[in-house]
Amino acid sequence: MTFDIITIFPNVVEEYINTGIVSNALKKGFVEINVHDLRKWTDDKHKTVDDTPYGGGPGMIMKVEPIYKAIQELKKENTIVAITTPKGKILEQKELSDFSEQKDLHMIILCGRYEGFDQRIHDHLVDYEFSIGKYVLSGGELPALVLIDGITRLIPGVLGNIESLNDESFTDGKLEYPQYTKPEEFNGWKVPEILLSGDHKKIEKYRQKRQKMI
Repeated sequence: MTFDIITIFPNVVEEYINTGIVSNALKKGFVEINVHDLRKWTDDKHKTVDDTPYGGGPGMIMKVEPIYKAIQELKKENTIVAITTPKGKILEQKELSDFSEQKDLHMIILCGRYEGFDQRIHDHLVDYEFSIGKYVLSGGELPALVLIDGITRLIPGVLGNIESLNDESFTDGKLEYPQYTKPEEFNGWKVPEILLSGDHKKIEKYRQKRQKMI
């Protein structure tokens, strides 16, 4: 499973993928993540990746030429080209799960900035458009990392305990039940007695009741 991330701020992405679960997956060889600076595919001395919008308006638009060149160089036969955009479909657990099951998955992820991409990129170069919520961020690096993290942690062998995936939120249309750990009492706040009972059938029934449907 390979991810190629195209961004104008590669250091932001590299900092995250070299820590935690994603870093472990890289070290174990479950995934390959390549971070590319979009400016690599520019031709002018200023390495320009954006320009003013036709028709006027505020802000800058990311240019089609460097994006096109990057995709042409990186794309393979089975590649999915993904783009981070507020106009995309809200990312959900089911999609992350589906992607995680594609063992030969190769995904190029385009990280937006400024006022977004030239529309011709959306129309002609992209297979999958996604958003992580109904709000606007400064750039697409965070959504790209959310996508990669969400897929990677579902790959068998990445997490230490596979059972943690079975009980967590958004599995089978439910949110995870409340969890507690030591001490049994803190500041007058007590752990529910049933969780201390040792009766696993009652505990399971209690947890099922406390789960919320999405």
